[in-house]
Amino acid sequence: MYLVGSALAMTADSIEHVISYWMVFQKFQSPALGGYAVMSHWLPFLLFSVSAGSLADRFDPRRIIQVGMLLFIGCSLAWGVLFMSDALELWHAVVLFSLHGIAGVLWGPASQLLIHHIVGREQLHSAVRLLSMSRVAGLLGGPAVGGAMLLAFGPSPSVVIGALIYLPLTLWLVRAPFHREPQLRHEPRRGGAGIIATAREIAGNRVVVSMTLLAGASSFVIGNAFQAQMPEFAADLGHGDADVYYSMLLAANAAGALSAGIILESRGVLHANPKLAFVLVILWCVCMGGFAVSSVYLLSLALLFAAGFLNLAFGAMSQTLVQMHAPAEIRGRVIGLYGTSFNGMRAFSGVTVGMGGSLVGVHWSLAISAVVLAVVTAGLFVFEQRSGAP
Repeated sequence: MYLVGSALAMTADSIEHVISYWMVFQKFQSPALGGYAVMSHWLPFLLFSVSAGSLADRFDPRRIIQVGMLLFIGCSLAWGVLFMSDALELWHAVVLFSLHGIAGVLWGPASQLLIHHIVGREQLHSAVRLLSMSRVAGLLGGPAVGGAMLLAFGPSPSVVIGALIYLPLTLWLVRAPFHREPQLRHEPRRGGAGIIATAREIAGNRVVVSMTLLAGASSFVIGNAFQAQMPEFAADLGHGDADVYYSMLLAANAAGALSAGIILESRGVLHANPKLAFVLVILWCVCMGGFAVSSVYLLSLALLFAAGFLNLAFGAMSQTLVQMHAPAEIRGRVIGLYGTSFNGMRAFSGVTVGMGGSLVGVHWSLAISAVVLAVVTAGLFVFEQRSGAP
């Protein structure tokens, strides 16, 4: 039920993105506002993930997730009213994009912490991987469903229907399975102080440190910024129109991630291991570098699929290792710190791939970023091996 509810919630999230981005573009024709929409999605993870994790440590994570879901629902209903009344103004969009980002960061750390309470340590890796797969399923289906709803019902009814899709997870969490471990009392730290305090507490834990740094490096250097540059990659591959070939490039990465969840779970392979996590990132760099220089459409499609497969495998593995090795009493804050690194740093990947692409071209910027990340990964692997006993 948790996996199904999470997939539906991510679908609703994607539906709102598709419709709100389209309507805001039609209304304001503002690239700056489009940029803010992306920044407002990731910056809360950078600034508030540790605070959200601290809340999940102190309070019931089920209730933290429900607060996030209610914020999502409120944003969707507000969009619906504004679209219906044709009263949308610039400041409305800014406020709703910001609230949506805050809802996301409330959902993130608490959703991972709740997995630990539901399944325990021994099945944690499987559960994290399955949750990642369920969210990818939502990301795959959301844009298609949102686009179809926009055509069939119009923008206002569509976002209202999207708001209802958040309800299964929200209602199930009222009495969801939950067992809190005995914990020590910790005073909450917020903002930068919380990040620094949490970093100090896990500084001697080489697995948590190396996985958090590796996740941050992968997000900072490459992240998912290449997706925003996909129209140029598609055009250079001979498919610059909004046709099925372009759509397949967009879907290949997510399809690879979904396949990773299905195949790895059905075969029971790739268990959580720090060394293997580094190997997965190196292979991801190879795929992204290969995609950057590829001039053959089918090869590019295959490399994107493989990259999605490797990215989900690494993300689930690193998340599991962090959860397993985090002190129980501050697990939520440690997950929040990991979220700051893995999700928050994506706000800057537009600089390395996007703005770098304006200087040397997106092919070179992505290829160079892949090489840089491979070098950083090798350095972090050496650090993980030489930084003392496990």
